Amino acid sequence: MTKLTQSSDQSAHQTVTEFMKLPTPDETISIGFTDQKVSGRAGLLTFASFLHWHRFGELLARVMPQFKRRRRGYQPFEYAVGFMTGILAGARKLTQVAHLRRDVMLAPLLAIQSIASQSAFSRCFQHFTSAGQNLATFRPLWRWGLARLCSRPGGYALDLDSTRLLHEDGHQEGVAIDYTRLGIKPCLHPLLAVLAERPSWWPGFWLRAGNSSCASNVVAFTLDWLSYLPSFIRLRVVRADLGFCLPAWLDLLEQRGLHYIVVARLLRPLQRLLRQDLIWTPSEVPGTDVAEVWHQEINGSGPRRVILLRHRVVEKARPGGKPLVECPGYLYQALVTNLPESVRPIAVGREYNGRAGGEEVIKQLDADFGLPQLCLEKFWSTEAALSLAVLSYNLCVLFQRRLGWLAG
Repeated sequence: MTKLTQSSDQSAHQTVTEFMKLPTPDETISIGFTDQKVSGRAGLLTFASFLHWHRFGELLARVMPQFKRRRRGYQPFEYAVGFMTGILAGARKLTQVAHLRRDVMLAPLLAIQSIASQSAFSRCFQHFTSAGQNLATFRPLWRWGLARLCSRPGGYALDLDSTRLLHEDGHQEGVAIDYTRLGIKPCLHPLLAVLAERPSWWPGFWLRAGNSSCASNVVAFTLDWLSYLPSFIRLRVVRADLGFCLPAWLDLLEQRGLHYIVVARLLRPLQRLLRQDLIWTPSEVPGTDVAEVWHQEINGSGPRRVILLRHRVVEKARPGGKPLVECPGYLYQALVTNLPESVRPIAVGREYNGRAGGEEVIKQLDADFGLPQLCLEKFWSTEAALSLAVLSYNLCVLFQRRLGWLAG
């Protein structure tokens, strides 16, 4: 007898049972069960594919320091891939990164053996033992990212800045007590460089002890990122705040043919100029007058162009600048620059004000990429972990640009 069968649109290997309907006041929720592996972080599949497409794992395999692996140990680049993915998934400490190893789907998505444990991550970062080793590892990574940026007809504005990373326990190497926005606290004091044009990009990161001055190592840091800056990345201007107004650093920028705008230190010679009868010119900005002088600082190699801005307090809600006792009712700001005199003083001030965007990116790094919480026992290990976190931000920028979410 012929056995009659009824066709069905269901697969013979269906593992999902019939869905249960759970009615709620707003909508009906379908609940089902499956024997297949599932992951709450499966959305990282697109980012993992992006890394594979760029062959980023191969780059990490070439630059990561090689060390003797334990039996069934991970490749050095697998630690970096797992750590950076953990940062992007919201982890802020090594323990939180290691918690991701419970996700059985994450390692296959990343094409690695597994996410390492906390102790394994600690041992990996302990192999970063010197500045030379960190530079040899991260210089190619910074260069790789810069090579994927687009050239701009007007050039980029590069901002130098520093931030304080608070660490209340204070027993880690490099953590020292210094002034912070919350008072005298133990902290680290990294040095940062950011290309300010949207989307913002970090071309360099150096870690310093918490009691370092703002301008500490700024000349060596500048020489370092200039050494791997691609030729098609043209810098329109370099901007920095008061802490970087160092004659040796300004001399370096002039020797390299770079334009700069730096907040000048209002020392007594410059304050005497402000008290004199300068010719203040009203600008199109209400409550702001401008003046221009040539001034040579102590230990300076020669006179430099200084733009003076005077803000009337009563006409501005939040004016920037410094008050002088002898000149009540005004706040003063001085900017030293080597831009040509054809650039109007108020245009110099507006160009410098664009630096405020870098502060927002620093806040984003602190809030979303765990910079204040990532602190290991050894100084160079901490710098390696923080550098990978900053590189994770750069990868996010590239990924969003690839998806069309960001221009540039």
